[in-house]
Amino acid sequence: MPSETTAATDLLLQTKDLCVDFATSRTVRAVDGVSLEIRQGEIVGLVGETGSGKTVFSLSLLRLIRRPGKICRGSLIWQGRNLLELGEEDMRRLRGSEIAMIFQEPQASLNPVRTVGAQISAVIQLHQKCDPAAGRREALRWLEAVRITDPERVYTSYPHQCSGGMCQRILIAMALACRPKLLIADEPTTSLDVTPQAQIMDLLLEIRERYGTAILLVSHDLAVIARMCDRIAVMYRGQIVEEAEAKDLYLHPQHPYTRLLMSTAPDPRLKLTDYEGADDLGEPPKVINPGPGCRFAPRCPLVMAQCRTSTPAMVELSPTHRAACYAVEKK
Repeated sequence: MPSETTAATDLLLQTKDLCVDFATSRTVRAVDGVSLEIRQGEIVGLVGETGSGKTVFSLSLLRLIRRPGKICRGSLIWQGRNLLELGEEDMRRLRGSEIAMIFQEPQASLNPVRTVGAQISAVIQLHQKCDPAAGRREALRWLEAVRITDPERVYTSYPHQCSGGMCQRILIAMALACRPKLLIADEPTTSLDVTPQAQIMDLLLEIRERYGTAILLVSHDLAVIARMCDRIAVMYRGQIVEEAEAKDLYLHPQHPYTRLLMSTAPDPRLKLTDYEGADDLGEPPKVINPGPGCRFAPRCPLVMAQCRTSTPAMVELSPTHRAACYAVEKK
């Protein structure tokens, strides 16, 4: 959802009506009609509860969905190219060099039987076609760039010899080693304590400022990305239900689900004071294939009859704010 003043040439990534299905005993649609844009140098937050489809959507951007899952509909446009039309060899060259991803659970994402340096150097040599000595120099430079003290020691260490926060920095160094234009950070601080969390977030902000890297920051916690993002998209059960500039979303949330998420934020100004019983809405319904209507209807304090029979379309509230809700549409 670009602003009117943003040049079209700034557009890096654009998904249109993207859908991802998993065919098990029944077909489950994990991502359903998601349209999202990411522009050069901006940080976009993707927020929602566990199971909302955030990670599946993130993996689909790199075409890393494996069987029984598949991208079944939509387009995935990267700088004018539809990635869904590229061969696997072209996608392999693009991964890491143009779009890179930091996965959840940093220690589990690293190969336990290879040293840190060997893993980073391998990525650099693969994409930059350089010799091992040059790969080592670049790896050390990136370890230093992500504020790892004593990079020489860490270079020769194994992942189990590093803390969770240090492993996360190592993954960031590996992701940045080929200077991608877009960095996807999937719950990058979930397994970390408060202090390392703050340090990793500061590092991501510094990366954006220093290198102009666009970042898709995926989280289930609005508070974690409050100061990070330029725009935030709220995802519920495979669909984006609200998207706005970060400040506008926090000050004027429109979708009832966004307000429910806000009720868990530490800032008392963001409490869901207008929705009696919001704290008692419980867990999201465990329905494999939702029927007609709004997917939030079973939990929504503002539900109306039409919410149960037809799906609300996205309504543009301003050039930079939209939401999919009949209650919003009637305002």
